[in-house]
Amino acid sequence: MQAATQANHITDIAQLRAAREQAYAQFRKTQSVGRLAKTLTKLSDQLLISLWDTCGLNNQAALIAVGGFGRGSLFPYSDIDILILVPSDKKLFEEILATKIESFIAKCWDTGLEIGSSVRSVSECISESEQDITVRTAMLESRLICGKKILFKEFESAFAKTLDPKAFFQAKLAEQIQRHYKYQSTPYSLEPNCKESPGGLRDLQVISWVSKAAHLGNTFKDLNLEGLITEHELKELTRNQRFLETLRANLHLLAGRRQDVLVFDLQAGLAAAMGIKENSSRLASEAIMRRYYWAAKAVTQLNDVLLQNIEALLFPKESKTTYPIPGEGNEHFIERQGVLDIKDPQLYEKDPDQILRTFLVFSQTSSVKGLSATIFRALYNARHRMNAQWRNNPSNRKLFIELLKQPEGVSRAFQLMNRTSVLGRYLPAFRKIVGQMQHDLFHVYTVDQHILMVLRNVRRFMVVEHAHEFPFCSRLIAHFEKPWLLVIAALFHDIAKGRGGDHSLLGKADTRKFAKEHGLDKADTELLIWLVAEHLQMSQVAQKQDITDPDVVRAFAKKVGDERHLTALYLLTVADVRGTSPKVWNAWKGKLLEDLYRATLRVLGGAKPDASSEFAQRQEESRTKLRLYGIEDSAYENFWKQLDVGFFLRQDSADIAWLTRHLFNKVDSDKPVVRARLSPIGEGLQVAVYVKDQEDLFSRICAYFERHGFSIWDARVHTTNSGYALDTFQISGGNLVSEGGGYRDLIQLVEYELTEALTNAEPLANASMGRLSRQSRTFPIQPRVHMTPDDRGRYYSLSISASDRTGLLYAISRVLAKHHISLHTARINTLGERVEDVLLLDAVNLSKNPKLQIQLETELLEALVA
Repeated sequence: MQAATQANHITDIAQLRAAREQAYAQFRKTQSVGRLAKTLTKLSDQLLISLWDTCGLNNQAALIAVGGFGRGSLFPYSDIDILILVPSDKKLFEEILATKIESFIAKCWDTGLEIGSSVRSVSECISESEQDITVRTAMLESRLICGKKILFKEFESAFAKTLDPKAFFQAKLAEQIQRHYKYQSTPYSLEPNCKESPGGLRDLQVISWVSKAAHLGNTFKDLNLEGLITEHELKELTRNQRFLETLRANLHLLAGRRQDVLVFDLQAGLAAAMGIKENSSRLASEAIMRRYYWAAKAVTQLNDVLLQNIEALLFPKESKTTYPIPGEGNEHFIERQGVLDIKDPQLYEKDPDQILRTFLVFSQTSSVKGLSATIFRALYNARHRMNAQWRNNPSNRKLFIELLKQPEGVSRAFQLMNRTSVLGRYLPAFRKIVGQMQHDLFHVYTVDQHILMVLRNVRRFMVVEHAHEFPFCSRLIAHFEKPWLLVIAALFHDIAKGRGGDHSLLGKADTRKFAKEHGLDKADTELLIWLVAEHLQMSQVAQKQDITDPDVVRAFAKKVGDERHLTALYLLTVADVRGTSPKVWNAWKGKLLEDLYRATLRVLGGAKPDASSEFAQRQEESRTKLRLYGIEDSAYENFWKQLDVGFFLRQDSADIAWLTRHLFNKVDSDKPVVRARLSPIGEGLQVAVYVKDQEDLFSRICAYFERHGFSIWDARVHTTNSGYALDTFQISGGNLVSEGGGYRDLIQLVEYELTEALTNAEPLANASMGRLSRQSRTFPIQPRVHMTPDDRGRYYSLSISASDRTGLLYAISRVLAKHHISLHTARINTLGERVEDVLLLDAVNLSKNPKLQIQLETELLEALVA
């Protein structure tokens, strides 16, 4: 109360800050966000009025609060948006008002009051609002602070006359769809925006804006009185709005600035501020985020309900027009305004079997884009009917399998089933992972949302319209018997996360139970259980082992067993990796998985890996390509004599031809030869380096790439019989593209600068790694180094796991160079904020000196934590 009382005497920024701090202290004790917002609004009002009077504006113009400030909902670091409304008399403005207004705005900034201001006449306001929906929305929430009341009344009248509720509704709906799309149409990201993400405060504000424009009231209570929402929905709206606003206010105070994203490093502090404590089964940060996800889920659903009800009032004729849903058993359903509706609001109470049929009908009806408000309400009211008896009903189990088999609409149906909690009630194991956090730094979604993303990816392989995205996957799934089994595998592959233990093994029991209850045959059940248990296997082999090694392929083929298991695992793996994060998937990983699939398929088909025949085939394919460039076989005979069988087995014929074309006449070059091209896999660059071998060569190349912001996906190191290094790299990123330039300029620049760097051979700089990312500091990864020899004693496999940071690979290469360890291959695997690198080292020095291995591991660990 002290802060509110002091507001009557605010005349400068010092008083404002002192009063705000008192308000913040009171909020930290009470968590009363409504009181805080009103106090902050009043404090700002008083300082603005004081400055307005100081500048002598009085009643010559009107000072109006707009936007969030206009509705009296200020957060600690919210924008203070004002509109200075001036008379239309230009002479009066230019001769008297202009100077005073400039002085007022300058004083606002001089006192430290950060405002967003506009100066307009009534006619200019109307013109601007008609051109920009954002301006129109801000003016909708205008509030007179001080000044000429009659001018403000004139503005209100003119604005009301020109505001078309129907057009405004459609514009805000389109704006919301675009905003949701920006956030992947899900509230379940691990670092959501509590204001802008689906289910955030902005969704609640949209309801207020369209209802106010439609003259349905200014509060949710008004909407209840209008019959648009029930008493329960009113309580839910109010409760979740208060929770989200309290969350946002605490975020601002914790960050000391405007902060709307629930970043990892603030989640624990946020939980503490809101009185949520850690328990034996869950971190406090996980508990606060789970509460957020459930709130966002409720807001998303209530937003749907209210916007539909408001739309029905604004477009009564259209809302009364309905269309029957054709098909046997669909007599209870109709289409209304592009959504699926039910004829009887009590349908699910009377016949719970229609609950799952709703989503089956939805998937089968391409013209509907969502569910009606009536269905949302009916599903909520019938939640007690979704019990064990309902789950065990044979007709419901049959409907669920039928839904999985649908040719279209399955992923949309499952998203809606999750939003309405039907999926969690049908599959209790799924309910446990709704809102479940993942702290592995490469997933960006909660477990339930990741599962639904993987399910969506599998389904996209089956849809003709999306065949261009992953044509190989689309071809495979088109010939796969019972492709709907892969949807079940997607649904269960991570369903046991968060229980403790290996989720791949724990998930087997859930899968077996589901298969038995739904009558799947023995072969299908075995496939599903195997997929859930082994869903990480193919990714690990492709990204961490040398898949050009016949022994690696044979071992993987033995584990897979047959083509059906291989194809199913490949399709699930691609869908899974793509469903973790937009950053994790790249074309190089796609190529590794496809290469492993093809090599394994040949083994399963009876082909025995034969180095001699493979060697001959690669050479012949390369010759064919080189002849297209008019290069005679004899021209590169000397170059090929310098290359051993291993080189030809580890390279594609296209890569062999490309390297040969640029190097066949430079076999004995005294200068480094660097060639680059757009990567044939579709992303980044492929860079080849040919130079007399030197121990620190890999370090020098890494230093160049990291200095210019490139990420190395793959490195293949080869030494010719004449002592030259022939190394190829797949790289991405980089900050070398000049404004207006392109990849041609970038390629030329890389070739020139890397050649210069290798020619000058200046002393290597000490490794200096960049700072850990914010996420890595919050969830640190214990660096691990593991080194093991292969069965034949030719190489040592060095596995490194650590938080990603700039300079990491260079620091590793410096340690190797120091001990004269030669690199054979490098598989660089970045998983979000974590790296899982596998380097194949020459065993010569390591096998001669056993103590060197321990020393190397120790120094590498020191380098990783430096």
